[in-house]
Amino acid sequence: MILMSAMDGKTVLSTKHVIEVLDQVNVSSFLDSWGPEEVIQVYDPNTGMQGFLVIDNTALGPGKGGIRISSNVTPLEVFGLARAMTWKCALADIPFGGAKSGIRADPYAIDKLQYIRAFAEKIAPSVPTRYVAAPDMNVGEKEIDAFVETIGDRQAATGKPAKLGGIPHELGTTGFGVGVSLEKSYEMIGDLIDLPKDLADARVVIQGFGNVGLWIAKFLSNKGAKIIALNDYWGTIYNKEGIDIDLAESFAYATSERMSVKNCKQGAVLARDAILGLDCDIFVPCAVGNVINEGTCQTIKAKMIVEGANNATTPIAERYLFENNVIIIPDFLANAGGVIGSYVEYKNGTEEEAFSMIETKIKKNTERVINDAINRKLTPRQVALEIAQQRIMDAMEKKSKGRN
Repeated sequence: MILMSAMDGKTVLSTKHVIEVLDQVNVSSFLDSWGPEEVIQVYDPNTGMQGFLVIDNTALGPGKGGIRISSNVTPLEVFGLARAMTWKCALADIPFGGAKSGIRADPYAIDKLQYIRAFAEKIAPSVPTRYVAAPDMNVGEKEIDAFVETIGDRQAATGKPAKLGGIPHELGTTGFGVGVSLEKSYEMIGDLIDLPKDLADARVVIQGFGNVGLWIAKFLSNKGAKIIALNDYWGTIYNKEGIDIDLAESFAYATSERMSVKNCKQGAVLARDAILGLDCDIFVPCAVGNVINEGTCQTIKAKMIVEGANNATTPIAERYLFENNVIIIPDFLANAGGVIGSYVEYKNGTEEEAFSMIETKIKKNTERVINDAINRKLTPRQVALEIAQQRIMDAMEKKSKGRN
């Protein structure tokens, strides 16, 4: 769906601009046997809202994935995130497919609620039968409330306010799941990669201090692990003796440099990206994707990486690290807590049921993936991907037979 027109005296987009925008949606560059099933681009001339929805694969159920607002979001980026959701939902063994959406705008320069409502109106025909939304970068509970209100169906999104039966992501479901996966992985492979015998003796570095980073920090701190560095957009705080997470918590979710975690006065202030090269046992990226890449992988000193962020590591970087005995617990295994919690909300369950299901499913999946990885000398990502793909393939074949 491409909608570009003029109303109320608004300037009509030039043909050249339309072509430039369409050129960014080079769907053929990411089509494969798994999807995407639909790539939808929408535009609202009244607000200037430009958005994308990628529904990757719905063999297991409606496509599930958050809405992000970013000034440089692209259809290709949204597709990558949608594909990660396809694998994540399949591996978690819940009846959702993969999808994702994005609005291209500076989140600090727009009326986010206005943009979200405009986006909801444009994609309404696909919601919730083929797409179920959720919070993501620069989209929180208030925006999801507006999205659901515009669609007029509570199943349009998860991560809703409690008044709408929601289980907000701010409760820490994703970070809790990362902690569960990290703890189980540590128990199974710690000795093999020369980690301290006890998790309580491990030194942990966490990149990003928001919905995921804060909660994994609290989880690990409660287990006795030493959090030696935290960072956000504005900088890094580092203390080899450990950071008091209770004191640092007031600096989480920073929206300005003044409130950055670098200002929590618990250690040395370093540049934001210096966090990648710090000596530690476990590195947990919980910020943007592709931070561990060909240019940064050789600076990594951790022995285990647990991906709280989606698509945190590029394939070339992962190959290099695996060859150097660094184990990566992949995003779609470790950070599935959010989508498992979303499924419980979707079926009108409780917060207690959500955390119970997250712990059960992620422990079980992590144990299966790590066992196979050890026995077959494969990366955990390779094993997890095999499991997810097999489940989707079976569902696609079943659907195909049903049509015939």
